[in-house]
Amino acid sequence: MIFKLLHTICPPRIASLPGRIMRRIYSEWIKYEFHSCGNACFFGKFIQLHGGKFIDIANHVTMGRGLVIEVYDKYQEQHFTPSIRIGNYVNIGDYSHLSCINGIIIKDNVRMGRKIFITDNAHGASDRTLLDTRPNIRPLASKGPVVIGENVWIGEMSCIMPGVTIGRGSIVAASSVVTKDVPPYCVVAGVPAKVVKQL
Repeated sequence: MIFKLLHTICPPRIASLPGRIMRRIYSEWIKYEFHSCGNACFFGKFIQLHGGKFIDIANHVTMGRGLVIEVYDKYQEQHFTPSIRIGNYVNIGDYSHLSCINGIIIKDNVRMGRKIFITDNAHGASDRTLLDTRPNIRPLASKGPVVIGENVWIGEMSCIMPGVTIGRGSIVAASSVVTKDVPPYCVVAGVPAKVVKQL
């Protein structure tokens, strides 16, 4: 009865107000970690943000809680020229992970579920001579930048791998692993992801 009374007096929307205020404060504070950040952007608390000076964010971008964003211009003896560019009205779900040494471009109006992994690199190429070396000390290799077109919807727990371009208006089904380019206006699903429907 006590909790029912408290719920009546203070419904969830009111009870969550302090958290929303703190998120607004955090968003205004963290935006100065980026090279540029537009208006009306909201960020959950990052687990890790490395290389923010290489990230450009447009307007009305929302990033969920627990994100890991790693952008490296150098690793061991290697040097890179990385860049992440995020367009307008992009939504990145909670606990997602972006890793960049080359380039990641996310164009306008992209929506991502939770636990999305996007990377343009890997620890070592598919080279037999490297396989007897510990993965964490292998040189980083990139097959090319990742480009996600306008109005793309990426389902929860999907992985977008290096060198992939996802065409405008496409849908990536949940838990897919995208290893090849995706044409515009289609649905891809599976491991590895394949076109299952043309829209």
